[in-house]
Amino acid sequence: MQNKYNRLINEKSPYLLQHSQNPVDWYPWGEEAFSKAKNENKPIFLSIGYSTCHWCHVMAHECFEDNEIAKLMNDNFISIKVDREERPDIDNNYMLINQILTGSGGWPLTIIMTPEKKPFFSGTFFPKHSFYGRIGLIDLIPKIMMLWKNQKKDIDDSIESINQALENIQKNIKSDTSTIKVLKKAYNQIKNIFDEEYGGFGTIPKFPLPHHLIFLLRYWNRTGDDKAIEMVKKTLDKMRMGGIYDQIGYGFHRYSTDQKWHVPHFEKMLYDQALIALVYLEAFQATRDNSYAKVVDEIFTYLLRDMNFHNGAFYSAEDADSEGIEGKYYVWTKKEINNILNEEEAKLFIEIFNIKEEGNYLEESTHRKNKKNIPFLKYSISEIIDGLDIDLITLKNKLEDIRNILFLKRKTRIKPYRDDKILTDWNGLVVVALAKGGDILGKKEYIKEAEKTINFIFKNLYEPQGRLLHRFRENKAEINAFIDDYVFLIWGLLELYEATLNINYLVKAINLNKELISFFWDSENGGFYFTPKDLKDLIIRQKEIYDGAIPSGNSIAILNLMKLYLITGDKDLMNMIEKMDKLFSKKIQKNPIAYTQYLIGIDYVLGPSYSIVIAGKLENEDTNYIIESIKRKYIPNKSILLKNPMNNILKIDNIKYFNQINGKATAYICINNTCKPATNDLNVILSYLDSKWTLLKE
Repeated sequence: MQNKYNRLINEKSPYLLQHSQNPVDWYPWGEEAFSKAKNENKPIFLSIGYSTCHWCHVMAHECFEDNEIAKLMNDNFISIKVDREERPDIDNNYMLINQILTGSGGWPLTIIMTPEKKPFFSGTFFPKHSFYGRIGLIDLIPKIMMLWKNQKKDIDDSIESINQALENIQKNIKSDTSTIKVLKKAYNQIKNIFDEEYGGFGTIPKFPLPHHLIFLLRYWNRTGDDKAIEMVKKTLDKMRMGGIYDQIGYGFHRYSTDQKWHVPHFEKMLYDQALIALVYLEAFQATRDNSYAKVVDEIFTYLLRDMNFHNGAFYSAEDADSEGIEGKYYVWTKKEINNILNEEEAKLFIEIFNIKEEGNYLEESTHRKNKKNIPFLKYSISEIIDGLDIDLITLKNKLEDIRNILFLKRKTRIKPYRDDKILTDWNGLVVVALAKGGDILGKKEYIKEAEKTINFIFKNLYEPQGRLLHRFRENKAEINAFIDDYVFLIWGLLELYEATLNINYLVKAINLNKELISFFWDSENGGFYFTPKDLKDLIIRQKEIYDGAIPSGNSIAILNLMKLYLITGDKDLMNMIEKMDKLFSKKIQKNPIAYTQYLIGIDYVLGPSYSIVIAGKLENEDTNYIIESIKRKYIPNKSILLKNPMNNILKIDNIKYFNQINGKATAYICINNTCKPATNDLNVILSYLDSKWTLLKE
């Protein structure tokens, strides 16, 4: 009798465990699988996905749970499953191969390769049977095996062409460093694809693209171009009104399948919540529009309620599906609404949130309405009030009461699956958002949550001998950290230092940055590798620069290096930035819209940048008054350092003569390495910080 479980049952990854009862004889990534493939002269079937991936579930159900397909795979391949969130290094390697071979990407990712890890065929989703020009596994596997047994030369030729393409990609072509012109080119590219009616960029599917939005805010801050901030406001307003936002339970879904932000792909990712919260925070700081602050509060409510591990860290994701149906947890019939709410409440909710008897969206599988509704707003609440005999405050209170009733009712449904692994990099992003949110919104409870997460990471995911780890699950931390783990965590520590001015967070950031340089920096050509120098089981060692759903490690590294340079005065950090930019700038100049997070860092480097040192005691009112006044202003390219006796442990020589004047808290402000006279006059301080409008405008 066949064992109920395959080898994946011994893994920690929720995604791998989802496949542990497949009839496919899966192996985890490791030497056992490669040795067996070599000994039996079999190709490897590599399948990469993640636990909340809808099409991964579909392929698993159609193929990997199917005995006929499983027999074909077991007879002909050694099959390996990889969780892309657990091993992004492996995913990066083979996604690059897939893009070389097919020109596209996505998950599930399917790779056929030799026992020596050399791919010769790739694709994404495959059904069991062929249809509409898409080959099914039942037909594909025999073709692959015919190639393997009878046409080895064709396989060798394919491998050779892939190797040549990889060599070309990895060539280090250096050029001059970036100028303001690349920022303008990126801005024009973004403007050209902006959706004037619904906000956002492009048409279908439509992603929030936080890096684009923050870039636009920084561009507006630099140039005063009103169109830049108009694009941000339009997009943020429409996103919050749409079905991409969970109107009942809060938090953003992954993306919109339509142009209007109405019908989402329903999965919720931790990194999306953090990055989108950052956009709304900066928009609030730039505009003082309280509606943006409210969205941040709601996102944090969702995170702290549904995604918070009891010891302080945050889970990874929530699935789009429940009971095997995408979105079932989130949608409503008109009849349900009428049964749950009283007549007045039901009428109000149905009218405002566009609930229809026939349903308000087309189901993807049938392209017909099925009486299901996704709550969304066609108009903002302030616009809706004009047609109602009710004041704004009363309306908002009524809607909040209705939301609570529906939320409690929804909680009785079967919830989507939650991926409960804890990833250092994604938690680093949440620390950034919580620390910055607490600081900007004046809510210390968010800062305390960020501190809890930092404490969790250093207690559970940092080895005493000085090695950061990537993943924690079921009380066990494993997998050496990648660049994203380091740079996102350093970013979080820097934001937490600015929010608290607790020197310990700055010390941790500086020490982690030294480790990052030791393990990841390319001293010959510049740039940071995605993987540490002692990881040996990959076909290539990549330097990620593309800013996709998550910003690239090198993009965030530039931000961190710049801030640490301004704080410490360490010129080696500035030299590293210059070396990185010379390496990457030519590639970025060709299509800057693909690298907007990188350009946010370049905007910081080009300046104006503000180095602010406050000589004063944090417990004194005058010190806090200056600090809080500075923080109220939208000055993204700044560093703040509080000079106190604890600074001695950092040995920052350039501030040793920065003392209080007349016994009062004093600000020392340098703009682009040019220092202003020290002052404790708040009006003078603020006038220094307004000088950006005279600098580097084009």
